[in-house]
Amino acid sequence: MRIVLLGPPGAGKGSLASLYHQRLGVPHLSTGEIFRHEIARDSRLGQRVKRYVTNGRLVPDALVVEVMASRLTTGSRRGFVLDGFPRTREQADRLDRVLEHRRQPLDGAVYLTSPESLLVQRLSGRRVCERCGENYHVRRMPPKRPGRCDRCRGRLITRKDDEPATIRKRLAIDHRTATPLLHYYKRRGILYRVNGSGHVNTVFVRTLKLFRRNGWLHDPTTSLSRRRNQRSPRSRRISRIAAA
Repeated sequence: MRIVLLGPPGAGKGSLASLYHQRLGVPHLSTGEIFRHEIARDSRLGQRVKRYVTNGRLVPDALVVEVMASRLTTGSRRGFVLDGFPRTREQADRLDRVLEHRRQPLDGAVYLTSPESLLVQRLSGRRVCERCGENYHVRRMPPKRPGRCDRCRGRLITRKDDEPATIRKRLAIDHRTATPLLHYYKRRGILYRVNGSGHVNTVFVRTLKLFRRNGWLHDPTTSLSRRRNQRSPRSRRISRIAAA
């Protein structure tokens, strides 16, 4: 499957994308992680991105798409899940052109909906590893060891923009900037809204039903079960005799 995960801050995009990678084997591509990786290894793309990031400027759409396109493998049978990209209509249009050139168009843009009160609750309790960027939550997804990352043992911190008043401002800004992007995917007929409330496993199951209903996901277990059910009556009798 090839999808874009959309939603306001706190919608659970990163956690959900991680589950797709862990349970379905679908590559998870996050702009933030890719930027950090490219900057850390001092690649040409990383050097270009760093010029903007270190000066507090937004990375231009063309460069963001170039960085993401470099990570989209043409031979991946399982596709990809994009998290945090595209953020604007312009980025979406450029991404579509790249994917169409590779004959790998998007299957869908999945927008996670949640009430503002829930988003504020989620974000205000969020903790982030200062070393690897792994996300936790004091109530919903606490680390095994308080204050320390399960993955790298780095120190967990509270981001400055995770204060309730600041969160509400961020959500208002996100709503304004996301509206043109949602209209873009709606016009293309590939926008799907999914209830993002509840535990991440619950949302995972909801989206899984969407993927299977649209035929985006190849489920080896389902295929094996279908092949077993399609065996002839004679072969089933032989199986029962052998089992006896």
